[in-house]
Amino acid sequence: MSACPVEYWVWLQTALGPGARTDEILAYFESPEGLYLAGSDEWRLSGLFTEKRIEALRRTSPSETGRILRECNAKGYSVITPDSVLYPKRLRQLPDMPLVIYGVGDCNVINDEVSIGIVGTRDASPYGIEIAQKLSFRLAQAGATVVSGGALGIDSEAHAGAMLAKGRTMAFLGCGLSCDYLRENASLRRAITRYGAVFSECQPFATPTRQSFPIRNRLISGASLGVVVIEAGVKSGSLITAKRAIEQGRDVFAVPGDIVRTSFDGANHLIQNGAKPVFSAADVLGEYMAEYGNLINMDIAQQPVSQVDYVEYRRKAKSERVQTATQTPAKSEESLPHRVTLDENVSTEARAVYEVLSEAPMHIDDIVRATGFRMNIVLSSLTELELNGVCELTSGKKYKLI
Repeated sequence: MSACPVEYWVWLQTALGPGARTDEILAYFESPEGLYLAGSDEWRLSGLFTEKRIEALRRTSPSETGRILRECNAKGYSVITPDSVLYPKRLRQLPDMPLVIYGVGDCNVINDEVSIGIVGTRDASPYGIEIAQKLSFRLAQAGATVVSGGALGIDSEAHAGAMLAKGRTMAFLGCGLSCDYLRENASLRRAITRYGAVFSECQPFATPTRQSFPIRNRLISGASLGVVVIEAGVKSGSLITAKRAIEQGRDVFAVPGDIVRTSFDGANHLIQNGAKPVFSAADVLGEYMAEYGNLINMDIAQQPVSQVDYVEYRRKAKSERVQTATQTPAKSEESLPHRVTLDENVSTEARAVYEVLSEAPMHIDDIVRATGFRMNIVLSSLTELELNGVCELTSGKKYKLI
């Protein structure tokens, strides 16, 4: 494959769309520049394109990609192509490898060796939330990088668990990096860029479609050694990720769930059909000790997920809050003993949840009633507050300020 200017890669991906089969095209034309210079007669003779695809290739040119590249430059996005040193070897092996990956944050994370995908339902139960966060915490502690989709529910908690452990994490989105989608999760995505990076195959302004998320899922599995499914129904998009993982030669794991709740049917079905059941981080990381033993702390991985606590993280977060408070005078309404100045990036919903919490543990259902928000919004907001070190989950699905 010959190197070529980035504009040609962006042009070709624009014409073909995310998720297109690209291996045969690049084998025939060697590079997007070679394809462009060959012209429509050669495109037709190659037999690789439909008339509709040929029209899409003709409709734009590399010179018209300036708006995309200007947005990336203005926002500090990395533009990663197969010519880039950052381009991950695992994704390069895919027949439908992305021609362009847009990233923000520490984009080196995309080449982390021990990367584990964590996926599951957006409408997660408190049990699923706890498992996702604590399992990811333990995986990150033991040396793994957590990969997920940046969505509400299991995705959010997987990223949060890794960050609470001061580990590394990356998210693959089903929309552009500049798209104002899932506004309530925006602060989480910003936090991810401090512990890793957020990536997308879509152009910066691209909005999500029904097809973009299944297409995105192949990147979560493709960038990972294996994928862990937590709380997923039989029609869940997480099972699409598991299917793609199998097609890509990746391992599939699943956390056993409640057999009377349909939201666990998909994960339980995977176990019935050969997925390895997961009860600890060691069940996942033990599969990779032979090749990556120097990067994995198996002593930590073997510790029960039930014994995860965030004491060290909370101590550090509290210290940072105290330091900030001594530098910034508190407003009168923030001067109550249990109130602190929240980070300016904290979402409006998280601020509203914060206002109903106190130092007395409050059940998740009571928080939902007090705020009037949907359960998934409340859970996402609580995750934000946990990452800011101002609240914690206690026994019995209760949260309190710390």
